[in-house]
Amino acid sequence: MYYEDIMDKSLAIRISEVTKIYRLYDKPIDRLKESVSPGHKSFHRDFFALDKISFDVKKGQTVGIIGTNGSGKSTILKIITGVLSPTTGTVETDGNISALLELGAGFNMDYTGIENIYMNGTMMGFSREEMDEKMPDILDFADIGEFVKQPVKTYSSGMFVRLAFALAINVEPEILIVDEALSVGDVFFQAKCYRRMEQMMKNGTTILMVSHDMGSIIKYCDKVILLNRGKFIAEGEAGRMVDLYKKILANQMEDLEKELEGPENTGKLPAAEGENSGKENGGSRMKDKLTVNPNLQEYGDGRAAIIDMGLLDQKGNVTNLLLKGETFTIREKILFRDSLEMPIFTFTIRDKKGTDLTGTNTMFEGSDVRPVRPGDIYEVEFKQRMDLQGGEYLLSMSCTGYENGKHVVYHRLYDVVNLTVISNKNTVGVYDMCSEVTTKLTRGRL
Repeated sequence: MYYEDIMDKSLAIRISEVTKIYRLYDKPIDRLKESVSPGHKSFHRDFFALDKISFDVKKGQTVGIIGTNGSGKSTILKIITGVLSPTTGTVETDGNISALLELGAGFNMDYTGIENIYMNGTMMGFSREEMDEKMPDILDFADIGEFVKQPVKTYSSGMFVRLAFALAINVEPEILIVDEALSVGDVFFQAKCYRRMEQMMKNGTTILMVSHDMGSIIKYCDKVILLNRGKFIAEGEAGRMVDLYKKILANQMEDLEKELEGPENTGKLPAAEGENSGKENGGSRMKDKLTVNPNLQEYGDGRAAIIDMGLLDQKGNVTNLLLKGETFTIREKILFRDSLEMPIFTFTIRDKKGTDLTGTNTMFEGSDVRPVRPGDIYEVEFKQRMDLQGGEYLLSMSCTGYENGKHVVYHRLYDVVNLTVISNKNTVGVYDMCSEVTTKLTRGRL
């Protein structure tokens, strides 16, 4: 990526070829050996937390940074805010920055909440008089009562993030940097924070955020930066970057590389690996693209075997991540080793506690399933809309039947695949009823 010597005035942040290297030692004594070695012998190995990262953030943009754990997301934020220094490369910013990093950053645990507010205000360049003016708004937003006069080491994590966020947004920053902080605290405070962030966006504040909440990333971000293992992968529109991120999570690196080869690619997998991956295609299996439970429970009499399975999103990509509100497909491929009159194909989605939430089977749905002979293969698709709330779920599937009035299990896989639902709007309970709301206000006097 090419940069001019002088930073463009339309930019709030410019990251140019930033690398951060940590020295890793196998044993503590190796650090001492290296420091006193007369021949400057190396006893360490370099770990690249960031490897030549470059991107721009324009003024007024809301930009998200996504990636798996260890991708360097928090590291780049700390370098931008000055908490860390890059090994090589440059960081330029234009505007006063307010940062909400991990809990504890910038706070003295022995100081009271009030003292920390003044101390952080001073560090940001505000006078005591200016902080006196901002104090009522900060305290009102934090809403932690008399605890603000107590040392912050006595705070719960929820109280801590309330105070930290209230301070960060009420100093009227030109650039707000948020690192997963909103994952702490109750849902009502999180909603309050997002409403305030929306106000800041409308007022032209530049926001750079790191989050594992893909729903928030899609809803709020004008642009998204995708990192993986310290390397820059891509940047662009939020939906497309989330699709690429899903490929990383499913370890579909070859598919990711193909998609990045040309902008004309729509992100849909080739037919042999996406829409038609249940067909014979040289050994490619859908389940190889999924995170499958290594300790799954299975049983059955062996007359049928589920030899492949897939979760497909609306674009036909095999993935463990699904967007709430979109159509998705559960695909099963079953090999029969015996003749059976009427096999039944099923799936069940349950929560992490093991409670069945939803599911169906070909008998309930009235599907036309015919008798099978040894060597036959059935390919079954269940297509439906995802209306479960955002969260983590488990998928089970089976091939069963009825013989002489008794229920028989040919092959059943319990909790075989995890399923993550990404949502930018959760309602109450397990699933969303997709309500259509109308309101009417009639003004009057008591």
